[in-house]
Amino acid sequence: MPKYLIERQIPGAGQLFADQLKGISQTSCSVLSAMGPQIQWQQSYVTGDKIYCVYIAPNEEMVREHARQGGFPANSVSEVTTIIDPTTAE
Repeated sequence: MPKYLIERQIPGAGQLFADQLKGISQTSCSVLSAMGPQIQWQQSYVTGDKIYCVYIAPNEEMVREHARQGGFPANSVSEVTTIIDPTTAE
């Protein structure tokens, strides 16, 4: 199944409190549960003004629908074509 990297522009994301991040996560999980097992959230990275999320889904449209239903921005959705790490150099 394809993997996607989603860039969400959220001003002040890096200053969100733990309870705010918990609420965002709960909303996301609730939407995912309603959408079914085809779309899965793997993890997210919070930076100063953006959150980068990694999802597994059958297509980009499903990722964008999750964002729409959850009220999250999805400023950029890119399909991951290859993953590399330090072991790639071996």
